[in-house]
Amino acid sequence: MASIKVLIEKHPLIAGWIGLAIGMVAILIFTAKDVGLLPNQMAVLVATTVVLAGLCVWIVSWE
Repeated sequence: MASIKVLIEKHPLIAGWIGLAIGMVAILIFTAKDVGLLPNQMAVLVATTVVLAGLCVWIVSWE
């Protein structure tokens, strides 16, 4: 638990990226479970979602 606190304090943007990416991927998997995507299609969507989460955190950090 202390290592998570240190990560958040030392690297808040990376911690935000990780947190947002986890939430966005969870929503993606939940909403796409009955769509019938192939595994490689889901992998591409997950990777794109992680990149999008990073861009969102980066843009918000501009203030």
